[in-house]
Amino acid sequence: MNRRTALGLGTVATAGTVLGATAPASAAEGTEAAPTTPAQAGRRVATSYTRHSTEAGGNWQAYVSVTDPAGPPVVAVTAEADRRIEAYSLNKIAVATTVLDKVDRGLLTLDQRVEVTAAIVVPGGDGIFSLDGAYPSSVTLGHVLATLLTVSDDTAVRLCGLVCPAAELNAILVAKGFPNTQVEPVANPNRFFLGTSTPRETHDLLRALVAGTLLSPTSTAFLLGLLRSPVAFTDGIRRTMSSEERARIATKAGWFADARHEAGVIFDRSGAAVLTYALFADRQADPDDFGATHPAVQARAAMGPRFLAAVDRLAGAGTAYRMAARRPSNGG
Repeated sequence: MNRRTALGLGTVATAGTVLGATAPASAAEGTEAAPTTPAQAGRRVATSYTRHSTEAGGNWQAYVSVTDPAGPPVVAVTAEADRRIEAYSLNKIAVATTVLDKVDRGLLTLDQRVEVTAAIVVPGGDGIFSLDGAYPSSVTLGHVLATLLTVSDDTAVRLCGLVCPAAELNAILVAKGFPNTQVEPVANPNRFFLGTSTPRETHDLLRALVAGTLLSPTSTAFLLGLLRSPVAFTDGIRRTMSSEERARIATKAGWFADARHEAGVIFDRSGAAVLTYALFADRQADPDDFGATHPAVQARAAMGPRFLAAVDRLAGAGTAYRMAARRPSNGG
């Protein structure tokens, strides 16, 4: 049995980039009745993806599916889904997976501490470690993973490398069935560039995660909780949403040079996965704009509410991952 069979993935549509015939872009999105079947939802998702990715321009590679409790997922979008490209910070999900795999095997613990030295801090990198200004310090491995997947901390990547070197990390991913999702080793065995993946493999990794076949239930809930937290990425898919809606989406973005990627899972109201997306976009305009005004980020911000609306009346499948209520604090 291969990985795709184990994940229950159906045959991908090969005509164009989307499932079935889509409505023309001139038909206003949101004017139709809410979809009540996975196939209807897939067509709605495909229409939104086609419209907004085309408007943004550049190259897009994607794989998006809608859960069908009665059978294999409905593939809504497949665009160069097997192209192996630089994944950038999307591969932080894969890095976290390998660290948590070692936690599950008793080789690491989330409460063990790692030292943050001045030499390991990425100067000017994304995240918070480079803002501390006082080293050395020490943090728990749980704190490292939290910063890795929420504020996408670059120094956290190096801290993960201290406990899971590049060669071991890649071997774990291959053993789990992801040979194209690999970090790029460098001379220092504990450091690496974030490497490559494909839209299909990133999608399948997320599908395996929510299916409970990738990590233990405890590690799965921990990882998804980070990706669904209020402080996780909000400029793309989750931008124009309420707090409750954002909590239904586990997402991670990756950006560098002219690439702007995002991948994640939308959950139904009970907490079961109902839509999985991997959206890669490279050769994009405005490579120096890493904010919410970038065309590709704006495109994903437009897709997000439409993806959510497309599956809002559908039921997911598998384990329900319920989120504890998050409320702001006034200190004290």
